[in-house]
Amino acid sequence: MEKDFDGWNRKKKAINAFLSPQFYERDIWWCTIGLNIGDEEDGKNHFERPVLVLRKFNKGIAWILPMSTKQKDNQFHHNIEHDGVVFSVMLSQLRLISSKRFRRLIRKISPHQFEQIKLKVICLLNPRP
Repeated sequence: MEKDFDGWNRKKKAINAFLSPQFYERDIWWCTIGLNIGDEEDGKNHFERPVLVLRKFNKGIAWILPMSTKQKDNQFHHNIEHDGVVFSVMLSQLRLISSKRFRRLIRKISPHQFEQIKLKVICLLNPRP
């Protein structure tokens, strides 16, 4: 399938002009992830996909984890439910982004769910032999 990199580049120029919204850790946002290379997770409709804010560094930068409706439950994914739909948080796709990419707030996950996800990310970053 041919990727529309030119379309994404036009969209990226517009996103750069946006103001950063106020956001917090544990938030789930629709985010303009874009069109990426190889196995990196792409945005879907309008280059967007839901993401979980894992760490807020300042008002403009965050670590996020992309989400998918394709359910997987393994060391690289963590499933959470929202309004009857199960999303899989893609732990291996951790990335640093500008908050200008955030479009619409979906919800905030529970502190318990968030701690489970953080523990799985820590295990990925520091595997035990």
